[in-house]
Amino acid sequence: MFFFNLSLRRGLEGERSPTVKPLLRERFRVVFGAQYFYHFVFIIMINNSSLQKWSRLETKSLDNQFVNDIIQGLNCSSFEAKAVLDTVHKVYGDFFDCSEELGLGKAKFIVISAEDMPSKKLKEATKITVTLTINDDKEDLPIKETRGVVALRQHRICRICNEAFMQGGLLTVEDIANRIFCCGERTIVRDLKDLRDKEIFIPLRSTIKDIGRTLSHRSLIVREWVKGNEYSEIARKTNHSVKAISNYVRKFKQVVALMRDGYDVHTIAFLTRISIKLAEEYIDIKAHSVIVPSRIQELDTLLKKRM
Repeated sequence: MFFFNLSLRRGLEGERSPTVKPLLRERFRVVFGAQYFYHFVFIIMINNSSLQKWSRLETKSLDNQFVNDIIQGLNCSSFEAKAVLDTVHKVYGDFFDCSEELGLGKAKFIVISAEDMPSKKLKEATKITVTLTINDDKEDLPIKETRGVVALRQHRICRICNEAFMQGGLLTVEDIANRIFCCGERTIVRDLKDLRDKEIFIPLRSTIKDIGRTLSHRSLIVREWVKGNEYSEIARKTNHSVKAISNYVRKFKQVVALMRDGYDVHTIAFLTRISIKLAEEYIDIKAHSVIVPSRIQELDTLLKKRM
């Protein structure tokens, strides 16, 4: 009706009456062009808001406060202030954690001592206090921004478990899920499986003390050895001493030798003074793992000496 009235009016005024098709084409171009423009602006606003979020999170730190004080106090540029901050970290960084007070993002927890045997009941086990880093903006924010929530949670699991182990304590799945991260235990179990698939060692009470269905830390260390990794590299990766790793490998060699002599798993466990579960894991490593030629040669050399 709008286009008909417009055509009639122009005809009465002596103007050339436009056809309906060009008018529809022009109206379509204006309307949908505006929609595409607003859609483009909307996408830019989403991206900008995401960038602003990370920028806001990064500004909530002492480093940002230090940079602002340097800029205002010395009337210098942001680049110069950040250069001063880097120099302070480089010179005094080793002395920042000497205070007896808890640092930012850290918390104290009571955990089971790593010295206790797995046969001891939890209520009778020795408890120690450890300091764990729950949040570290400098480490955590880049991981959250680039890799997501799951990767951040797995990174934090690695950090707190290693911190507890280095302080003489051991965390459990229950500790991590219910006391620290306040999430489901299945979530933590799934994260631990992903970390094991990536060959990342997590020192938990179940792995260190051979409790439950998870692979023991001895098996994980031996798996690294059969791949050809050196003792020093394995020690750095698993936070174990070279002496302990050497002892685990020696037990593995004994299990392999007894297995080739035809002994059953119960006899092998008795003779080597290890658990039946661990003996089964060692046998499974020998049977199904890919062993590098240098490690095969070591095992063959041991058998020749015994012969």
